[in-house]
Amino acid sequence: FQLDSDMKPTAVAGCPPDAFSEDGQFWGNPLYDWDYMKKDGYSWWMNRIGYSAKLYDVVRIDHFRAFSAYYSIPAKDKTAKNGKWVKGAGLDFFKEAEKKLGKLNIIAEDLGTIDDDVRTLLKATGFPGMKVLQFAFDPESESSYLPHNIDKNCVVYTGTHDNDTIIGYVKDAPANQVKFMKEYLRIGENESVNWAVIRSALATSADTVILQMQDFLGLDNSARINTPATSGDNWQWRIGKGCVNDWLAQIIKDYTKLYYRLPKEK
Repeated sequence: FQLDSDMKPTAVAGCPPDAFSEDGQFWGNPLYDWDYMKKDGYSWWMNRIGYSAKLYDVVRIDHFRAFSAYYSIPAKDKTAKNGKWVKGAGLDFFKEAEKKLGKLNIIAEDLGTIDDDVRTLLKATGFPGMKVLQFAFDPESESSYLPHNIDKNCVVYTGTHDNDTIIGYVKDAPANQVKFMKEYLRIGENESVNWAVIRSALATSADTVILQMQDFLGLDNSARINTPATSGDNWQWRIGKGCVNDWLAQIIKDYTKLYYRLPKEK
């Protein structure tokens, strides 16, 4: 890690100011020393990814964009405003991983501040990226997250742990975005918005679709998992007794069958 002689971080991680936080996000964890790691073939990472691949069917690399460039903040600072982008390990890292560990089943979390360098790196790895439908409905621009723009090699989410529930989103999002979403998805006055968004996700060409239980249940933002750049009240939602039942299971099965997402019978 990037530490001084007293084992204190010289620079720490975070992300720049954005729509979530005008000061950016100051995470405070130390940054990797990529130059040092490269000298021994990224052995620390190879051990970590290799073991994860034994535990899980698919490994998601969070903040994938940092392999292109990561946001470095002086450790003495209190906010992320004075950070800068620094070149990351790049494609060399993933070539080394494939050479040592074989073909890996990885999802690249390519959200946030994405530029052409990140897109080029993602394409070179061949990993599927992520598409979050709640980010799609800006009426002023044709988002790559809109269902008609989503290609096969990606993973579609109605929302992630960092997003509101669909019902919460509709309640709090700008009115023009909600209007555009309802027009785009052809949602009628008496139709449940959460189920319309779920269906649109399942109907995309994406290889994989991940849906939140809160959206199946039509819950509002009281069931939100996490609000970025905040602490104290996150990761507390728990599903209520009786919410998982045969009625809901049948609906989920019917939808996955309708959009040819049921496992093929052997």
